[in-house]
Amino acid sequence: MTLGRNLTAVLLLLAAALACGADPAPDPELREVLRNAASESPSFTDRFHAEVWLTDMSGRLARQVKDHEERIELLTLVHMEAKRVELPPELILAVIEVESNFDRYAVSVAGALGLMQIMPFWLKEIGRPDDNLLHTDTNLRYGCTILRFYYDKENGDLRRALGRYNGSLGRRKYPNKVIDKLTRKWFKG
Repeated sequence: MTLGRNLTAVLLLLAAALACGADPAPDPELREVLRNAASESPSFTDRFHAEVWLTDMSGRLARQVKDHEERIELLTLVHMEAKRVELPPELILAVIEVESNFDRYAVSVAGALGLMQIMPFWLKEIGRPDDNLLHTDTNLRYGCTILRFYYDKENGDLRRALGRYNGSLGRRKYPNKVIDKLTRKWFKG
């Protein structure tokens, strides 16, 4: 699921790059990071923290994901993949909300797939053509990995990392939408 979101973001970036006449070739460094990420996985270290976080986030997500069990499963996967790449799970939730509004079957006009809107070309690029970007765990794995790669590439500048993720580097609209969701819904006290 995570992998799919990141792949979707990469796909959106590619579509934006193509629209701007940029070179559509995938970043070889990111290709290697995705290849490695597609093979690994941790999450909550303490049961109390898990229950508190899952209960809180479940309430915030109830409007988009009606089924309680599906919500908890999604939140657990988001938490695991976000922690794996050392990003706040709330940030990933904000990206998902902006990218697909939690529709795991979302397909963009550019062809990006799933929760985090991952571009399908990454599957071939990293030698995993059978991965399914509509599977939540795969989508989240790709998406979190890609976002972390861009965050590192931008030396911790979240706005620029989000711009790269979305293919809108240098523009404020997408990063502002994600940061607004993050601060108003997912990080609020």
